[in-house]
Amino acid sequence: MREAEISRAIVEAYFNDLLENLSLDVAIVGAGPSGMVAGYYLAKNGAKVAIFEKKLSIGGGIWGGAMGFNRVVVQEEAREILDEFGIGYRPFRDGLYVADAIEMATTLASRAVKAGVKVFNMVEVEDLVVKENRVAGIVINWTPVKMTGLHVDPLTVEARFVVDSTGHGAQISGHLLKRGLIERIPGEGPMWAEKGEELTVKHTGEAFPGLYVTGMAANALAGAPRMGPIFGGMLLSGRKAAFEILQKLR
Repeated sequence: MREAEISRAIVEAYFNDLLENLSLDVAIVGAGPSGMVAGYYLAKNGAKVAIFEKKLSIGGGIWGGAMGFNRVVVQEEAREILDEFGIGYRPFRDGLYVADAIEMATTLASRAVKAGVKVFNMVEVEDLVVKENRVAGIVINWTPVKMTGLHVDPLTVEARFVVDSTGHGAQISGHLLKRGLIERIPGEGPMWAEKGEELTVKHTGEAFPGLYVTGMAANALAGAPRMGPIFGGMLLSGRKAAFEILQKLR
């Protein structure tokens, strides 16, 4: 057992995956709940998909539940997604169910990867590829490079569709705003759980040719309310985006 061989195994395996995923059907940015659910349904139905997450950990805002109480709520409309993923829950009342945040985060991640999604963590999307007024890929760099402000040129990944699942900041859509390709991103409105959940799903869709928005990114683009630690809308949003993209890939 030589140290150099251990290093070689890691480097070869990682870069083989990276090379294989430089051209995708769908590049998802952000490994939160809507991004992982979208990736799962896309990969399960034959799409070539990878998720790019700028943080070391994946799972987005699931882990902390609410104020560090690591439990989350899901409403009746999204319960079938919990069942499909095999995530446990217990009924509360009025069509609400409580799930363990740790189980949800780890199970979404595991099922997405087992469905065929490749996840590249510590990779930040610093720009978009736009050709003939259509998003055609992402521009990537290592997160530590961006954090330290080093001037290091990025790489690009081609994709037929890009999904902005970056949450409250809608960071990928923000690149279009910076380039003058969209007019504004109003940001999320104040807390209104019921309306926020409803509008998360309603506003999920193609925000610019080739770019879909899911989860809180969809609400940020629409100026819709935030909803706090209820996650059914996130799950439904990811599934909706996946099915719409699959129709266009066929």
